[in-house]
Amino acid sequence: MKNPDWDIYRCFVTVARSGGLTGAAQATGLSPATVGRRMLELEERMGRSLFIRSQTGYVLTGDGRFLFEQLQEMEAAARKVESWQKEGEGATVVRIAAGTWVSWLIAENFPAICTERDAFGISLTIGETRANLAYRESDIGIRAFEPEETYLAARPVGEVAYAAYRQKNAPGGEERWVAIDEEDAISAYLRWPHEHAAGRIVAAVTRPRSLLDLARSGAGRAVLPCFVGDLDPLLERVGDEIEPLRHRQWIVMNNEDRHRRDIRTVVDRMTRLLRSHTDLFAGKRPRRNSV
Repeated sequence: MKNPDWDIYRCFVTVARSGGLTGAAQATGLSPATVGRRMLELEERMGRSLFIRSQTGYVLTGDGRFLFEQLQEMEAAARKVESWQKEGEGATVVRIAAGTWVSWLIAENFPAICTERDAFGISLTIGETRANLAYRESDIGIRAFEPEETYLAARPVGEVAYAAYRQKNAPGGEERWVAIDEEDAISAYLRWPHEHAAGRIVAAVTRPRSLLDLARSGAGRAVLPCFVGDLDPLLERVGDEIEPLRHRQWIVMNNEDRHRRDIRTVVDRMTRLLRSHTDLFAGKRPRRNSV
């Protein structure tokens, strides 16, 4: 049997992580049909079934999970060599994984993280799932709890508070809410409307960033981090902080990489940025017109 090349292995890893052909196609730039053919070719070469295919996506079989674990280790080693090579050339990329709203804050303050004088660039992966650094998929992550993994180092950067927000000076009356689709509501603050206002949700979206736009437009109330809602002049709080949603926030990085100059620089700058917003994150600076 001829060994598959690294490209088809990388395609397999992408399908495994995305759980289907559509997400893998978006990540690789290939068509879903091409990705599907490559997976069939890989299974033929391996002589093993790697996926359970269904209308809802691709799920790894036992053999598929074994191959995925082995390839993650190969991928981590390849990325480490690539980073080492680029560092020698003076041009590296620091990969940050963060949720919607911290990513929004980083984008709003990007020059505080990366300047034109820096020899490195930034790759920002935005998502609500937990940042995974085990196989160096990212260099730096933001988490809502202190990591238990012994291979990770962490820095606390304060607490995050949440509240409900609506369009400023919106008329009272019926409580209308906007929310994330229930199947995409993987964070506690995203689940809150479904658990407490399920019968009053008038609009559901797939991305948290759209909640801000809907609340601004007057579509309904949205649960948002206080550092987002309190900064927006078009919004006002509805009631008090939703205290059960409050959580601590941590910057995490791999122990082996935290002394790499570019990663250390970005972590130090992110720490300063997030800590400079401590009161906002904690919901201690609401606008005067909050209700």
